Amino acid sequence: MEAPPRALDLLPKVDLHCHLEGTMRPTTVVELARKNGVPLPTEDPAELYAYSSLDEFLAVFWLVQSTLADRDDWARLAYEAVTDSARHGVVHQECFVTPARHRDGGQHLGAVLSGIAEGLDAAEAETGTTCRLIVDMDRAFGPEAGRQLVEELVDLRSARSPGTERVIGVGMDSTELGVDSTSYAPAYDVARRAGLRLTGHQGENSTAQQVADCIDALGLERVDHGVPVLDSAVLTARMVEERIPITVCPTSNVVVAHCFDRLEDHVLPHMRAAGLLATVNTDDPALSDLDLGREYAAVSRAFGWGWEQMVQVALDGIEASWLDDSEKADLRALVAMTEEPSR
Repeated sequence: MEAPPRALDLLPKVDLHCHLEGTMRPTTVVELARKNGVPLPTEDPAELYAYSSLDEFLAVFWLVQSTLADRDDWARLAYEAVTDSARHGVVHQECFVTPARHRDGGQHLGAVLSGIAEGLDAAEAETGTTCRLIVDMDRAFGPEAGRQLVEELVDLRSARSPGTERVIGVGMDSTELGVDSTSYAPAYDVARRAGLRLTGHQGENSTAQQVADCIDALGLERVDHGVPVLDSAVLTARMVEERIPITVCPTSNVVVAHCFDRLEDHVLPHMRAAGLLATVNTDDPALSDLDLGREYAAVSRAFGWGWEQMVQVALDGIEASWLDDSEKADLRALVAMTEEPSR
């Protein structure tokens, strides 16, 4: 029997696959577009986030990105992202930020990160929800641009530039089609030498072999999406044994990437039954009219998972996070203190 949605909304949870730009409220898009002179196809917030394919979704995502013109815009985005998620039981996030288009347009990475940090500081003080950053390379810009981005990030960290203390890892996102993701190995090598954690979007529209190749060539510690992992028994066994997490985004895989016709068709239950550390996350919650509470409720309903199963999903999210052992213990204690809802 599915768990009560309100209880799942209150259950302490972590979100490990959430794009900061994908949290932007439609009303904020409209306001920032007016402020920064960005033309929009519509100023009706109800119509702004409309798409019917992954390509159309990416066009909307890039439009949202284009409204972020200065440090204050990034601070607002970060503040709203954390305060919105905290209202739905999120106690810790590890958010992606993809600054390639902004750097290409003349924004400095240091200003982007310091603006985000300002917004996160304010939101954390208000809510207690913590947030750390993963700087993503945009595959649309190519591996050399990715290497340059990571090198700039490492230099800023060495100089203790404000906001870089929030960055715990690097990743890559955007389209997988026609891209050899292993060509990003030089950028990942730079990140690894600097002590940054390593993840990457792979398996939203690519094969299990490509996921395995990225783990081998890039040293990925987590895989974002990872939908086809079960197609390879060898890869599945390896990821189970090594506890390599998969940050699954079930609703997004249906409404954005169209990997499945219905949530009920998603492979998440089979992933978890196979022993994979498959977690539940939002991806781009504002663009999908979603929050993590509703995602947990949708998963519970689609797969008939009860309270105990959903609590285990929450605990697995904590395990898959890049928090240290004491921080993980604190969050597990929060989950343990949550009482099972009465019916």
